[in-house]
Amino acid sequence: MKAADTGRDAEAHACDYLLAQGLSLLARNFHSRHGEIDLIMDDGRSLVFIEVRYRRSSAFGSGAESVDRRKQARITACAQYYLQKNPAASQRACRFDVVAISGARERRNIQWIRDAFPALG
Repeated sequence: MKAADTGRDAEAHACDYLLAQGLSLLARNFHSRHGEIDLIMDDGRSLVFIEVRYRRSSAFGSGAESVDRRKQARITACAQYYLQKNPAASQRACRFDVVAISGARERRNIQWIRDAFPALG
């Protein structure tokens, strides 16, 4: 499986997992000039911007560890753009989550980190 296909598969797996946890999907792969947000969801209380990271192995660190300050700043800037384009959403509480997926496709481990980082910028 190509890297892009693996990433899309991981995002779909994370989305299915979060839907099963009661969140509602608002947008997938939202783009701006600042970057991309993998999933934008609603948990009933907050608008949730979600970064999905997949690692087959933790030899080079976990997926969650790969969301460094630079990546956090890009996600924050993209979220601000989303809020500008969706004025009703800008009145909502927001948070940034990370879903780290590891392991082979048949036995994936999912780590959902709620409120993983504050808005930067």
